[in-house]
This record gives sequence, C-alpha cells and structure tokens, in this order.
Amino acid sequence: MKIAIIGAGICGLYLAWKLSEKGHEVTVFEKKEKIGKEVCSGLVSERILKFIPESKKLIQGDELRSSSRFASARVNEIDYCLINFPKRTLKIQFSGKFFVMNHFELDNLVASLAEQAGAKILLKYNVTRKEFVTFQGEFDMIIGCDGANSIVRKNLGLPNPIFRLGIRGFIRKKDHSDPEGEPSVPYRAGFVETWPVKEGFIWKIPRGKETEYGIISDPKGAKLLFDGFLEKNNFYLERVNSGVIPQGLIVPKNQKITLCGDAMGLTKPWSGGGVIWSLIAADILLKNFPDFLKYQKEIKKFFLSKIIFSKMAKISVYFFGFNFPCILPKEIRIEGDFLI
Repeated sequence: MKIAIIGAGICGLYLAWKLSEKGHEVTVFEKKEKIGKEVCSGLVSERILKFIPESKKLIQGDELRSSSRFASARVNEIDYCLINFPKRTLKIQFSGKFFVMNHFELDNLVASLAEQAGAKILLKYNVTRKEFVTFQGEFDMIIGCDGANSIVRKNLGLPNPIFRLGIRGFIRKKDHSDPEGEPSVPYRAGFVETWPVKEGFIWKIPRGKETEYGIISDPKGAKLLFDGFLEKNNFYLERVNSGVIPQGLIVPKNQKITLCGDAMGLTKPWSGGGVIWSLIAADILLKNFPDFLKYQKEIKKFFLSKIIFSKMAKISVYFFGFNFPCILPKEIRIEGDFLI
C-alpha cells in the first residue's frame, strides 16, 4: 500500500520503519527542518529495548560499562521516584528499570532505521488543508502522528485533547542522585524527584554532568509556578525550552485515516510521558493494519480503563498528600508504565 505518515516523531518514525519492512511504500511528512524532539526529558522504561533494541546504546553514560573500572556500575538507571509533598515524602519504587535517554537522538536513530527499511522522509513539508485533501486521493492510507496540535485531527473535525504545558532547563551541576551509593557502584542515577503542584508537578532528573529541572502543569499557571520554585531554590537554568503535552484519547472512526501517539492525546495522565504508550499504540495499529476501525476498538479496549484508573489514582494521591499525608504509606511499588 501507499501510505502517508504526517509527523516524524517517535511514533510516526516507528510506524514508517515497521510498515516499510512489511513492503509498503511509506512517505513521512515533517514540517520541521530537522528530526528530533527536544522538549522531552527522555526518561523511558526498559520496555523501550523491546521496541527498539538498538536504543540501548543511547542510555546516557552507558559508555562507562565498557570500562573495567565501572564494570559493575548501573549507569543512569532510575529505580524509584520521590514525591515531595509539603509534610511527607512518598517513595515510588518501580518494578522495572527506567533509563535516561536523549529523545532527540532516539528519534534520529529510528529515522535511520526507517530510511534503511525504505521509507522516504520529507523535511520542511507543512501539510496544508488543501494538501491533506489531495493526499486522500494519492495515498491508500493516512496516519496522523503530528503531535499535540495535529493538523490531521483538526482536518477530521475532531476535538482537542486536554493540553498541559511542559517547561524544562538544565543546571551545570553534577548530580548522580545516589544517596545509598556504594564505592563499588560509582556512577549511577538511582532516583528522580518531584514536587506536586496544581494540575501537575515539578521534576528533577540527574544527568551526570548536569541536572534537569522541569514542570508539567496548566498552561496558564505553569511558568509562574516554575519561576517561583526556581527563585526559592536560587536556581538558574540554561537551555530552557517548552512544549504542549496532550492528554486524552481521540481516535477517529475512519477506515482510511487514523491517529496515533500524541496526535490522539495518548500520554500517561500521571506523568505526561508518551513514548512507551505511543509505541504500544503503534504496535496495535500494526497488528490490525490496514483495518483502522478494528485498531480504534483495540486502542480503546487496551487504554481506556488504564487512563480512567490512573486519573483516579493521581487525584487520590494528591488529595491525601496535601490534606491527610499521614494516611499515605512511605513507600509504594508500581509498574512504571501502567501503575499496576
């Protein structure tokens, strides 16, 4: 089949790679002049290695494994998260590992795999409404993977998901965040920290040579909350950037055109992370391709209950954390991508 994929993010590139391997003629249209998402923390679970085995080389600091001196080090692996409420700190222990990666490099890796499989990637190509109509005659199938402000979603007349704003920056400060570290394990990340705020949280992620701070919250109040946090702690961030984070589940009832990833608002309600959920959705699409109506049913069956449960869990934890912190346990163990 002749397939158009709008958007060269991780989801669109992964689909281009896998569909090209199946022998389809795939063209990816990307409005930016280069590939690579820069406004993303790149904190992903070990599931990434199942989807993209080649991504193992992108784990930040992993090059130290090749040195006999650091042979036993678990470099930039995140085991748990601390949620710092005003009167209680909750430790979230992950049942699986999380890795710190560079999202920009991850996107470019998958782009390379897609091109090697035969996909064509066109940069600086902004698909207009008129061209979208033309595409429906030129291509057998169209997949919108064009992010939060999806032009495909808009042209299908679908509603927008809920929008959150993400802002992040970096401090030139070495931080491996390993309070329980041992001399035999000299270089590991260990954990991340968060501070709950209205409609979201502030985060801290150690990256070895520097430390990342960021916020996800309501677009109207995110910057003010973040500026207050930075001023209180006397932090000055470099390389600050921001981006819109969609949350919801919007899938069109259309046999020829569909959405995947951020374009349909598929991000985790408690963290805003979308890489693994997008790749799972992409695999569901691939399994049902070219039946987009069956894909729509499978997506809802798999994700809807998880979205509802995780929203309720987040509301409950925030309510008790701010109002009745003594009720919360000191430590909770969760499955990092799905909570349970």
